Amino acid sequence: MTDDRGFYGDDYYDDDDEDTQKDRFLTFRIADEEYAVAISCVIEVIGMQKITHVPDMPEFVKGVINLRGQVIPITDIRMRFGMKTREYDDRTCIVVVNVEETFVGIVVDTVSDVLDMPEEMIAPAPQINQTPGSRYIQGLGKVNEEVKIILDVNKLLYEKKFETIDTVIE
Repeated sequence: MTDDRGFYGDDYYDDDDEDTQKDRFLTFRIADEEYAVAISCVIEVIGMQKITHVPDMPEFVKGVINLRGQVIPITDIRMRFGMKTREYDDRTCIVVVNVEETFVGIVVDTVSDVLDMPEEMIAPAPQINQTPGSRYIQGLGKVNEEVKIILDVNKLLYEKKFETIDTVIE
């Protein structure tokens, strides 16, 4: 999802871009569910690459990749949610996101689409019976007859128990 300016284009975070990205979400599948993240935090989507294992990391931190000279930590969302793992295939992708000025890759089963979901289409996350993955839910997007689970990437990657992304990068 980069443009001609490249991965670190000076104008990438221009205020004009922010307006055009408002209410837009990248959707992807994990198992049988459709998830979404705000397009404003997505840097690009890439195919699977060789992941270098980093010892003594949480199980869901798969390791790091070298993306054009930048070391990017990679997390597997299935494992983060406590789901059954599956073998990566040709549809498995890495979504590179910018979280607190740090680039992090999240492994998803397949990328679906970019959708417009204005605020009125988004319901708050349910607060009943919190499950391991539910604490990362920012809201629920209502699109036609479907529901998209909108993830909060900051909570997903920088929860108090998980401040290891910084450790991986340093």
